[in-house]
Amino acid sequence: MPFDFSAVSAPFRMQPGLRRLAPGATQLTPLRGGDRALHEKLAVLSAASSQALLCTAGFDAAPALDALCRHAATEHPQAFGWDGATATASQLGWAVRHDEPLPLANAMPHVGACLAGLPAGWHLGGLLSLAFAEDFAIVDADSGRIPWLAVCLPSHWAPEAKVGRHFSEVHAPVADNTVLLAASAHLLRLVTAPERWERFVWTVTPHSRLDSHPDRATDEVWPGSAASPAEVAAQAHWRTERQTFIPLPERRQAVFTIHVEVQPLGSALQGPAQAAQLRDALASMSPAVLAYRGLAPVRDRLLVWLDTQV
Repeated sequence: MPFDFSAVSAPFRMQPGLRRLAPGATQLTPLRGGDRALHEKLAVLSAASSQALLCTAGFDAAPALDALCRHAATEHPQAFGWDGATATASQLGWAVRHDEPLPLANAMPHVGACLAGLPAGWHLGGLLSLAFAEDFAIVDADSGRIPWLAVCLPSHWAPEAKVGRHFSEVHAPVADNTVLLAASAHLLRLVTAPERWERFVWTVTPHSRLDSHPDRATDEVWPGSAASPAEVAAQAHWRTERQTFIPLPERRQAVFTIHVEVQPLGSALQGPAQAAQLRDALASMSPAVLAYRGLAPVRDRLLVWLDTQV
């Protein structure tokens, strides 16, 4: 599902922004062999799986993974199958049964090599990560914590620093987070109840890759102060996330899905109206938000460039 540009509003506020999923709306996006997200996820899981696949000691992720597999098989039966024991990613040519990777007739060798290199107990989580564009986390309303993560494409945060932490701790570094933190207990009750919810978040960044882990996204930076507005805009990328929740109300848990997309800012904006929306949103960001998002050095030049697009 494409990013909903109505999420770009002014004055800009850090807030939950949850809305009910429309009837029939899908939550997962199957990946194919040439997809960019698959390429980047394979790179992360092959070289840095310990920073992507994380679980707190003693936590049983099996019920939530079963719910995710059942949801995937119902929503995309052509791409994913689940019989309670075997998960089959037919477009990748691999299955996992009792934590053992099994090749299909159309097995992609690089996918198999990646799965084989994962730690014991992570082959199902790895297959789900590669089969879909979304990253996944499990949220637990009773503890208020995030005990399990399979996140290959974080947006400039480190999953290994978030696993097992309370929702309020996870969001403590977020700028202007008063509304978000005040609503945290209510949000956890809401997303682990039977209804399904989604939200959209966005930013402008110099990073062109989907994987923006702070240890790996170090080679793309904003141009210096001498750069013109046009030169800043040429480096700017539109990074969006669609986040949804697959609830397990009987366990007061939910699988949190994160679908990241990145494209050049100039290509992302569809006409003067969207340029004006983004200009007004950026213009209304507080100094704390600008600093948190790394936009303080370039915001004014982006506003100048956006005025030319309006």
